[in-house]
Amino acid sequence: MRIHIGCEMSFDFPQETPLIAMLNVHYSRASDLERPDFLTSNPPVPIESYRDSFGNWCNRFVAPPGRFTFGTDAVIRAPGTFEMGELMAWQHEVRDLPAETLLFLLPSRFCESDLLASEAWRLFGHTPLGIPRVQAVCDFVHNHIVFNYGNARPTRTAAETYREQSGVCRDFAHLAVTFCRALNIPTRYCTGYISDIGMPKPWSSMDFAAWMEVYLGGRWHVFDPRNNAPRIGRILIASGRDAADVPLTHIFGPGTLAGFKVWTDEIVE
Repeated sequence: MRIHIGCEMSFDFPQETPLIAMLNVHYSRASDLERPDFLTSNPPVPIESYRDSFGNWCNRFVAPPGRFTFGTDAVIRAPGTFEMGELMAWQHEVRDLPAETLLFLLPSRFCESDLLASEAWRLFGHTPLGIPRVQAVCDFVHNHIVFNYGNARPTRTAAETYREQSGVCRDFAHLAVTFCRALNIPTRYCTGYISDIGMPKPWSSMDFAAWMEVYLGGRWHVFDPRNNAPRIGRILIASGRDAADVPLTHIFGPGTLAGFKVWTDEIVE
């Protein structure tokens, strides 16, 4: 399957404003791109690219005053079938985990696994280890939180989400990440595209999405507590400890969002 992916964002800036944008497909999917998903802007400005400490591709540039638009546009190859997750994968003892996974056991800005540790063990300590335990976390989070765009808040933490029982996809992911870390399962936060291909219509307006990956059985596995079901066309952009590590844009100054579009459309041959 071929999927047309991309995004376009417009801001109004009162002055020259530095930005960092994290909008390119993750290097693990780069070989699936039919053409590079270069970041472009209008008006054109110099763009410097680099990799962050997690290996995510970032772009830094300075927006001029006034209306400024930037984005990506690409075609990517993807399996035309729904995701198939493994039914079983063992949970490692902490002492046996690879060193590079240990960071994803620790509390972070939005994932206070230390604050929710007792609650995690109360809720899930009786569940079977490995995949079944992570699925139990996802089932709980999926049913505990009411999805509500109107109640989105960029500073909401996992503990606040647990109390308020409301949020958007990043809040579902943050809470599930937090519970899994508290249960000694390395878990990282992911952001990217999820298409509605194969889902019943009508489809809502497309947006970026958040999910998580857990380290079990010697590799990372995808789990999606917001949708809690297999999808077609999940395309990773970036992963980190939580949303603070992988903001789509980081703006160093005042600015007003004037336009936002995301697309993930199947190309019918």
